[in-house]
Amino acid sequence: MRAPALIAAAMLALCAAAAPALAQQTIRIGELNSYKSQPAFLDPYKKGWEMAVDEINSSGGVLGKKLEVVSRDDGANPGDAVRVAEELTTGSDINILCGTFLSNVGLAVTEFAGKKKVFYLAAEPLTDKITWANGNRYTFRLRPSTYMQVAMLLPDALAAKKKRWALVYPNFEYGQSAAAAFKEMMKAKQPDVEFVTEQAPPLGKIDAGAVAQALADAKPDAIFSSLFGPDLAKFVREGRLRMFLPASPYVRPVGAPNASLL
Repeated sequence: MRAPALIAAAMLALCAAAAPALAQQTIRIGELNSYKSQPAFLDPYKKGWEMAVDEINSSGGVLGKKLEVVSRDDGANPGDAVRVAEELTTGSDINILCGTFLSNVGLAVTEFAGKKKVFYLAAEPLTDKITWANGNRYTFRLRPSTYMQVAMLLPDALAAKKKRWALVYPNFEYGQSAAAAFKEMMKAKQPDVEFVTEQAPPLGKIDAGAVAQALADAKPDAIFSSLFGPDLAKFVREGRLRMFLPASPYVRPVGAPNASLL
């Protein structure tokens, strides 16, 4: 529940800057997320922020005003997310947005926030671009970025002293960024490293048998993965059937979901 509590704390700290919202008797916050496509992660997340809001309101609210969160599903799609953000903030007293899970969705809402001058707290997206290349003065992040998380696992990867690495990652912004960061850091610290295969299945549509077999055929010394959710579970199952998991050293970004599967 730590992340939802931090979201609530961040919103509290910034509510004072939201003059139109504070002019109302209730401070209304727009929240959007991929609840239908990522229920394993986001159902607990939603329960967490709901509990945080209830606790804040039962303690008197913010500056004597109650918090109200208007939540919508973003369809796990950048276009749908922008439409939802527009609906939440147009013709209403909502000028604070938070949420999103997938990095490509978060980037779309980041662009929207910059154009519309709406405060946006990116709760889950990990891509560095949200606050760097594509960042703006209205967008803030809650979690450590992709680069930070990969940097945290690098000591373990180097300690494994393996030369031939295989990479497997979901083919969207987060997975691509994680793989690029890992290759960059490993080359800098271990110049003789080799990347013998890269597998980038579509998010949520992994052919786990084919991906696992491709890795087995490449005969890597170790594996870097940024898969998560059902994709990761399927890959681990197929990897165990082919006897290279957990035999091969395997690293994933720090704090990534499903870390207990191996």
